[in-house]
Amino acid sequence: MDLLGNLKIKVNEKLYLKDPETSELGKKIIQQSILLIDEIGLESFTFKKLGEQIQSNESSIYRYFENKHKLVVYLSSWYWSWMEYRLVLATNNINNPVEKLTKAIIVVTEKIKDDDNTKHINEAILNKIIIAEFNKALYTKEVDEDNKEGYFLVYKRIINQLATMIYDVNPDYPYSKSLASTIVEGSLHQHFLNEHLKTITDCSDLISPTDFYLDLITKALKK
Repeated sequence: MDLLGNLKIKVNEKLYLKDPETSELGKKIIQQSILLIDEIGLESFTFKKLGEQIQSNESSIYRYFENKHKLVVYLSSWYWSWMEYRLVLATNNINNPVEKLTKAIIVVTEKIKDDDNTKHINEAILNKIIIAEFNKALYTKEVDEDNKEGYFLVYKRIINQLATMIYDVNPDYPYSKSLASTIVEGSLHQHFLNEHLKTITDCSDLISPTDFYLDLITKALKK
């Protein structure tokens, strides 16, 4: 995929039976599944309810996705691929290591706005789902098998890109990957706490997760 010249997001082909991007029904399945999961939560979400939402037979959804887990991992993979696109676009022409890392942290931790380039996917709502539900796609009994199939490849690639940027700022810092994964996943957790459990986070309307992680990086990598 040409990240800089093409916004067509590629997702692991093993996640779907038929590429939802190739038909109007497929795009509607993706669009409405995001809206429905946001409305009722992942636990209550079923293909039957989605079928009612899109006014189509439940069986038509199974022609695209084998089960709910595959659909959720597809949405997660699409999100992280889109995030990688934004990350490369934002940092590609920055040579200063500190500026590059700062920009990268802003991209992966900031509150997401909808991208008008993708008409059938509302990234702001998808971001809310990732914040609330991504751990349910990742922390499963099938995680090792899913990992072997490459379902989390882009997610891991983003973390490793961030780890490389951390190393470039301070090669003597021994925990670049742990810090990178803490930033990526921790920012989701801080957004969740700020939304639902405000008494156990310092994040607020005035202090964002981005502020926290920029401060953490500055102090952790100080030479």
